[in-house]
Amino acid sequence: MFGDMEGMMAKLKEAQAKIEETKNRLNTVLVDGDAGNGMVIATVTANREVKNIAIDDELLTDKEALEDYLILALNNAIEKANNINEAEMAAAAKGGLPDIPGMDMFK
Repeated sequence: MFGDMEGMMAKLKEAQAKIEETKNRLNTVLVDGDAGNGMVIATVTANREVKNIAIDDELLTDKEALEDYLILALNNAIEKANNINEAEMAAAAKGGLPDIPGMDMFK
């Protein structure tokens, strides 16, 4: 019914390994998001882990503005990281999946 079951299982294991490799690599891809013309810069990995936040000294006296800019910078960085993550994971999954009828979700 499904043809070469061993071949499909090997392809699935290969896809799983490729996905894990991609996840590990995405931990090294850094993405910056900024707000307030660079007054706050948030750096996250493509796996959406916050690595650094840089704040201009001028903002240290304005708590409300600092909070607003932090939220904007983090959301900006996370959105960029999501886009990279989704594209890379889809490519990793697509390249290793066997051809199973009805399972063309990555094409």
